[in-house]
Amino acid sequence: MHYRQALPTDIPELSRVRFAVRENVLNNPGLVTPADYVDYLTRRGQGWVAVTDDGQVAGFAIADLQGHSIWALFVHPDFDQRGLGKQLHGLMLDWYFQQTTETVWLSTAPGTRAEEFYRRQGWQETGRTSSGEVRFELTAARWTNQKLL
Repeated sequence: MHYRQALPTDIPELSRVRFAVRENVLNNPGLVTPADYVDYLTRRGQGWVAVTDDGQVAGFAIADLQGHSIWALFVHPDFDQRGLGKQLHGLMLDWYFQQTTETVWLSTAPGTRAEEFYRRQGWQETGRTSSGEVRFELTAARWTNQKLL
């Protein structure tokens, strides 16, 4: 497995991974368009992919520098429990906090493995979104301390 910056040419593979997940399922595929991916990868922030030796994208992460949020972190179910999510998470947050010291936020469905993952990575719950998702925040200082553990 190797990791690299995500490119607009990766979008079909990013979509394939996104639609394969079993939690935080995107019920309406029209809500996330190829144009959205392009915007987040080229204008709003940056993304990373985990790529298998045969060139298949196994997971991806995208940070939104403008909105100070994590737009996406997904691993294909065939590659669960191999550390890809943690590696992508680290690459994304290292980059994010090199760009800004602004607190970053994300939300995820309650009771999911993603919720527990973010808690283990040092994210602090700050409440619920209007749709009922758990809202988390992470400060630059907390990220630095988390990496030292």
